[in-house]
Amino acid sequence: MDLDLSPKLAKKVYGDDGGSYYAWCPNELPMLRQGNIGAAKLALEKNGFALPRYSDSSKVAYVLQGAGVAGIILPESEEKVIAIKKGDAIALPFGVITWWSNKEDTELVVLFMGDTSKGHKPGQFTDFFLTGANGIFTGFTTDFVKRAWDVDDDTATALIGNQKGKGIVKLDANFKMPEPKPDHRKGMALNCEEAPLDTDIKNAGNVVLLNTKNLPLVGQVGMGADLVRLEGNAMCSPGFSCDSALQVTYIVNGSGRLQVVGVDGKRVLETIVKAGNLLIVPRFFVVSKIADPDGLSWFSIITTPNPMFTHLAGSIGAWKAISPEVLQAAFKVPAETEKLFRSKRTNDAIFFPPPK
Repeated sequence: MDLDLSPKLAKKVYGDDGGSYYAWCPNELPMLRQGNIGAAKLALEKNGFALPRYSDSSKVAYVLQGAGVAGIILPESEEKVIAIKKGDAIALPFGVITWWSNKEDTELVVLFMGDTSKGHKPGQFTDFFLTGANGIFTGFTTDFVKRAWDVDDDTATALIGNQKGKGIVKLDANFKMPEPKPDHRKGMALNCEEAPLDTDIKNAGNVVLLNTKNLPLVGQVGMGADLVRLEGNAMCSPGFSCDSALQVTYIVNGSGRLQVVGVDGKRVLETIVKAGNLLIVPRFFVVSKIADPDGLSWFSIITTPNPMFTHLAGSIGAWKAISPEVLQAAFKVPAETEKLFRSKRTNDAIFFPPPK
């Protein structure tokens, strides 16, 4: 595989006073097209409003920064208006209509990653806006709008032409948007920074898994996700997705070293990853990371709702399950070396603290 696997930053697609929309391009990150994965970011300034839209792809949204309000309308369902904040993960199945708003001084930044296999463009999301200069209303003639919504000429003309913005607009500071309803959050969002930890290794790292148990909607999306936080100078065990899933990783905070090993034992990537980078690990390739002194955290989607991983080092590493004689023969080492190898990492699983 000669694809460029190096991490990339998102580039601005559109935006104005209210905020901007950024996306990763499959021409620069070929694994997006190869894996039918899309990735984008929405950044809303104070009073920014992302106009109602639906997409050709199912997605997982993750709030990277700030706080705001999201409107979510599942097919044939009422609108859910939920408060969102940093750390929230939201599953967005096919056909869902969403809008996003920010009334706070801090910029609201939302990451989107999802499956484009049924989309118009492999590796890219296509959004369909309900309103705005590029909205669906502008495509229909006035007589169709009048007939469909049973309105007069003036109203139809206003619906078609009043909103000049595209995708994102800035609202008047006094304009009152719907208030979020606490009961609407149930089953719609999970805060990964507050959820119970699925794995927690002292002085090494922790992980929160997003799956059908804690957010059932991911079953409709067809993807799982996780938030991993690695302590300074700690290591994440070499491992791979053992159910043929792709892992799409966005670096949330910090920096660190990353290596990926693929077919024929070839190291296909060795790089430094930093906040804002996106990378995709091909199926069955083995990846490992070592955090810099300030630590490293990342949010990943995995292209199956309940992912499974095989770790090659640590107390749950696959090597521990293999017979001593098989290891001795496979490595072509004496029994003493095999015993030394097996005796290490008996207490640490997945994450390893810095060397003493």
